[in-house]
Amino acid sequence: MNTAQPSRRDRLRPVELLVLAGAVALFTGLVVLLTTREPILGVIFLGVAFIVTLVVLAMLAMYVDPDDDQDDRPVLMRDPKAPKGAKKGSRKGSEKPE
Repeated sequence: MNTAQPSRRDRLRPVELLVLAGAVALFTGLVVLLTTREPILGVIFLGVAFIVTLVVLAMLAMYVDPDDDQDDRPVLMRDPKAPKGAKKGSRKGSEKPE
């Protein structure tokens, strides 16, 4: 049984994303409200900006692999069969013949 608890930073990560999305949405809603003077339109843009920002931040958070900081390639471009500490060009058959 695995008794490892996630760190405090790992537990607060979703809260950070929600706060950042809320700040962007609030800014967007205020800009729309102050330019159009229509409260309903401001609330609509606030909601849309919150959802879009939250989805974009979640996609960016999934793109990053925090455990593997040695490989600079994007997560989806890595070889899943390669050992964890393998560097670029260390796969079998990637050596150039002399």
